[in-house]
Amino acid sequence: MTRFHNPILPGFNPDPSIVRVGEDFYIATSTFEWFPGVQIHHSRDLVHWRMVARPLSRPAQLDMRGDPDSCGVWAPDLSYADGRFWLTYTDVKRFGQSTMDGASTVTLRDFHNYLVTCDRVDGDWSNPVYLNSSGFDPALFHDDDGRAWLLNMLWDHRPAKPRFAGIVVQELDRNTRALVGERHLIFEGTERGFTEGAHLYKHDGWYHLLVAEGGTGWHHAVVMARSRNLFGPYEVHPDGAVLTAAGSRSGALTRAGHADLVELADGSPWMVYLCGRPLPGRERCVLGRETALQPMRWDEQGWLRSLTENAAPDPQPPLPALPSSPCDEAAWDGEFRQGPLPSDLQWLRTPYPDELFSLSARPGFLRLYGRETVGSQFRQALVARRQQHFCYTATTQLEFEPADFQQAAGLICYYNSTKFHYLLVTRDGAARQLQLMTASPDEARLEMRTIVPMLPDGAIELRAEADFDELRFAWRGEGGGAWQCLPDILDLSILSDEASLPGLPNFTGTFVGMACQDMAGTATPADFAFFRYQPRDDATGEPIKIPTI
Repeated sequence: MTRFHNPILPGFNPDPSIVRVGEDFYIATSTFEWFPGVQIHHSRDLVHWRMVARPLSRPAQLDMRGDPDSCGVWAPDLSYADGRFWLTYTDVKRFGQSTMDGASTVTLRDFHNYLVTCDRVDGDWSNPVYLNSSGFDPALFHDDDGRAWLLNMLWDHRPAKPRFAGIVVQELDRNTRALVGERHLIFEGTERGFTEGAHLYKHDGWYHLLVAEGGTGWHHAVVMARSRNLFGPYEVHPDGAVLTAAGSRSGALTRAGHADLVELADGSPWMVYLCGRPLPGRERCVLGRETALQPMRWDEQGWLRSLTENAAPDPQPPLPALPSSPCDEAAWDGEFRQGPLPSDLQWLRTPYPDELFSLSARPGFLRLYGRETVGSQFRQALVARRQQHFCYTATTQLEFEPADFQQAAGLICYYNSTKFHYLLVTRDGAARQLQLMTASPDEARLEMRTIVPMLPDGAIELRAEADFDELRFAWRGEGGGAWQCLPDILDLSILSDEASLPGLPNFTGTFVGMACQDMAGTATPADFAFFRYQPRDDATGEPIKIPTI
């Protein structure tokens, strides 16, 4: 094998930041409203990656209760200096309405930028140091003179002004963790607009500034500029974009942008970037924004260039000149054991998971405590994993005795509060029922209907089968037997960035998992015996064999 397949981090893994420490590579990606915050993957060969840390795991580090959909943790930046890892990130508290650059009205948003550090990437990260709130996408540049600088995009809320007002830089004292001196506007961006995601590098005496432009959709692009002086002026790359899918809405990789660079020990540059993989024949990416990687080169004039024609993203780049280092960790088998929640799973917003679930209350089960409505931005008992394949089968077994119609639990395919498909067990009068709830931005409504008016006693198994843009639910009673398939084929494509109610942010990806609500406030529990996610081959539909623990 001489090539590898992109993306290297499939499913919702956007805004990659990469750093090399000796022979080890680490990538940090955004998690938005999902807790714990930030995902860090590790590799030694740039091809095989394993998730090793979610650094923001304590209430003192992150509390996203009340953060709107697609807010929370944006664009972490991971760097290494003075024997420590440095991680900056934004916690977005208010988004408002999506706007075009230079909108005629006021657009108020709240972006709070923080710094945490640790001597081990999988260690106990520090409490956060507040940096600023002037914009988002903070990143650290450690210059070769020992000084450090914080970059972020500048947000301008004023009418008729460019919302994305450029890139600012300010010195950070690494000893005190405090910003010092004045901030400087060093780059106002190009005509593509939406200048964000800045990183700064030093190469052959030049400061090279890398930014994302064009918005994180079909016209996304990686743009570079350089200067002999950190504060500029910066000359834009002669090609403009150094990586872009140039508006393509089909193909293996689209939406390429928001990148970062890393150099191998031999000096060769590689770029990580986010991308999207549209459903075949549909301009929708249910897998969210994923992370890809490809080699770059420095030309004779000292500019960074892609190896591909037209600076296009490469679905199958050549292998790096590194020894192969496969991950030896087996996948989770879907069984629940006492201890921490399996790393495949996450929950939403709150730093107090004991209020939502327990692995010890009933050994061998995941107990969810019924909390607020599905889609709540505060306490929602929903535990789920990323959809990482176009075709998969997810199954779970549920023991749940609702007292009335305000209590529900089941299997959910979830993007956010405005788009999900939920197969749930509830009660209507004396009958325990199976119902289907769908929130569709295409129809701009929330629908619920009864599928089985009277369920049998005992545990209920639930199944979701995804085939590209089609979703089929099924159920069966305790003891196995034939699956009872729902007659409807549901539209899975609504669980994508591209399907949206007007003006809302959509920056995450589809999850599948378990949920429980108790709108009466009595925290009625639901017990889940297992949760299994089985990817299937896109072409044949056959299960893909993955070694499990």
